[in-house]
Amino acid sequence: MKTPIIPKRISLANIPTPIQKISFEGKSFYLKRDDFTGMETSGNKIRKLEYLLFQAKKEKAEYIYTCGGEQSNHARATAFAAASLGIKSKLFLWGKQSSNADGNLFLDNVLKSELRFLSKNEFANANEIMTEEKIAFEKKGKNVFLIPEGGSSPLGIWGYIHAVQEMQEQNIFPKCNAILTASGSGGTSAGLLVGSLLQKQNLKIFAVNVLYPKSEIEEKILSLAEKVIRDFRLKIKLNPKQLEIVDGFSQEGYKHISDDKISLIKKFARSTGIVLDPTYTGKAFKAYHDLFLTSQQSRTLFIHTGGLFGVFSKRKKYLLNFD
Repeated sequence: MKTPIIPKRISLANIPTPIQKISFEGKSFYLKRDDFTGMETSGNKIRKLEYLLFQAKKEKAEYIYTCGGEQSNHARATAFAAASLGIKSKLFLWGKQSSNADGNLFLDNVLKSELRFLSKNEFANANEIMTEEKIAFEKKGKNVFLIPEGGSSPLGIWGYIHAVQEMQEQNIFPKCNAILTASGSGGTSAGLLVGSLLQKQNLKIFAVNVLYPKSEIEEKILSLAEKVIRDFRLKIKLNPKQLEIVDGFSQEGYKHISDDKISLIKKFARSTGIVLDPTYTGKAFKAYHDLFLTSQQSRTLFIHTGGLFGVFSKRKKYLLNFD
């Protein structure tokens, strides 16, 4: 039988990140602070980038291409992580440039990353557009490494396969038997699913879909998990029943957030000193609050996947006095 392949990574993230016990509204739960992974590279994306950028360096990449919304945490983290390694970046962003750019887009501009803006329809084919530009650019003698949306590739999701090992070493699983995160492109959830199997933990993985419909994100997550098991010859068998998509908490759309969620985010910040973002963690926490904080002690671990810079692009919403 073939030996499993364990890929190498480059050290970029401040890990292990702490797990805190939080009290809110008379109830307690455990929070994994993956917003502590760095500053310019903060959040869950840098875990994936440790594996992806190791490979990029190995391939002597001169440019990194990746994609996301104009407030993409992944695109911002990629640009800064690449810059720290002396690699240039080009970001393919769903949205528009602004002379008064804010949040993540402001930081992308500060870094002077090359930017190409895409319409919503074009963004549906972002990987194909990046591949076409990669081929054209490499004809000019430049070496390009392409990272898909959210870093969600079989190599990238090793960031959260490794994170489960980290959590096991933190002895959180006797206290928690499930994990909940926001899910955009699906890579974090796929990594958690595979990691739990490798660590022989029968964990339920709850994914709060913020971008893709329930059936589509479920397919993305399970497909990624199956591909990493196959590509890296892992001796585990995927159990789709370990994954549950928590639907209905991003009905306002990926780039928007409803007033009730903002109100909860502000109440949580004032109670705990922890800020949640409007695209991912704010929506995921609304689901967690409504569905999982129903007893004195929740056994579902909530992962704060970062996104602080995205708060600034919605500062008017955060400062409204509707609460």
